[in-house]
Amino acid sequence: MMEPGLAVGISIFVVLFLLSFGLPVYASLGITGILGCLAIKGPHLAFAQLKVFPYANTASYLLVVIPLFIIMGHFAFRAGLSRDTYNIGKTWLSRFPAGIGMATVIGCAGFAACTGSSVATAATMGTIAIPEMLKLGYDRKIACGIVAAGGTLGILIPPSVILVFYGSITDTSVGALLVAGFIPGLISIIIYLLGLLFLGWIYPTLTPDARSVPWRERLSALKGGWGLGLLFVVVIGGLYLGFFTPTEAASTGAFFALIMLLIRRKQAGKLSTALSVSFVNTLRTTCMVFLVLMGAGLYSFFLTLAQVPQTLSAWVAGLPIPPVGIIGLFLVLLIPLGMFLDSFSVLVISLPIIFPVVVNQLGYDAIWFGILCTKMCEFGLITPPVGLNVYVLASVRRDVPLTDIFKGCLWFLLFDVVTIIVLWLFPVLSTWLPGTMYTWK
Repeated sequence: MMEPGLAVGISIFVVLFLLSFGLPVYASLGITGILGCLAIKGPHLAFAQLKVFPYANTASYLLVVIPLFIIMGHFAFRAGLSRDTYNIGKTWLSRFPAGIGMATVIGCAGFAACTGSSVATAATMGTIAIPEMLKLGYDRKIACGIVAAGGTLGILIPPSVILVFYGSITDTSVGALLVAGFIPGLISIIIYLLGLLFLGWIYPTLTPDARSVPWRERLSALKGGWGLGLLFVVVIGGLYLGFFTPTEAASTGAFFALIMLLIRRKQAGKLSTALSVSFVNTLRTTCMVFLVLMGAGLYSFFLTLAQVPQTLSAWVAGLPIPPVGIIGLFLVLLIPLGMFLDSFSVLVISLPIIFPVVVNQLGYDAIWFGILCTKMCEFGLITPPVGLNVYVLASVRRDVPLTDIFKGCLWFLLFDVVTIIVLWLFPVLSTWLPGTMYTWK
């Protein structure tokens, strides 16, 4: 049998080797996890785990929330709710410097809140918003940076699939996590908007001058916001007041989104096509999430078997730095993981190691730490060298070099650092709202 420390070291190179050959992340991690178990515990445990693990870690009633939220988002998108949100932002914010860019952030937030997918947001808003910004004279780097960064908002704003994922891994209340994401998500949007407003004032050549929109047009645009507002009130309001469990909220939200799709079928095009595309895309995304849960989970099990969490806990206990500094160190360690892995893989690999240290050993709030981890996942989506949102946007906008998109994201990385620091220093922003849940009873 191999010494566990040596096996862990070798496993990192094996994962990178498999990824370099184009093997999917879940397969690379899963294969490495099984080989690691084989190396330190022998074939009996490794093959027994391979047989039991996929079912034991996915056959959970709570995980039903994931496909329900995903299909709710697809129904809402086909009903045109995200485009309506973008139009509201355009009419109300265009009179400010960088107003259309600010509207794009609002549109990205609305779209991402519907779909829960940052990649889908970047791809879709890249085709909708970037041509309009370029037509108005925006610098192409900033235009692409706005969309790439705006797409990351979806994994924090409820309903968030990532927060559901975090809750299922750490056994934290999913309902409380979804409610907790509202204020940090709002803060993220506000800091992006203020940052763009600052850029519009300081560097007017990056964004064109403001343009006025008549009040009649502004008020008329508000009519389109009822759908997304109703969906948010039903899902998050129901969770907050204790009317629904997370699964019930997701199923109710999916039902309401389907009704909106039927009501607004003219905007959706052919109804049968809209439904079939929604179901197929939901199936693909759900399969991806569950495959990551299995593959990355096997690798995480191997790390636990090799005593990595216990070793890390002992090392942390001996560090001559305050506990809040240890939290900061863990958050920084998530950045390189986010550069090379998707958000689901980052959480499945890291949380079994660092969560017991942060919550059990240091005594910090699990909800607050979940919000910080989710925000760090956003950070990795636009961080070079492998920011997933940037690569997706580059495939949509082939006329803009990849390096230019990364340059456009630099300002938003700075804005994200500000947001993370605010949420890190003021945990009450993440914990206050879920702490008031159910108090009406």
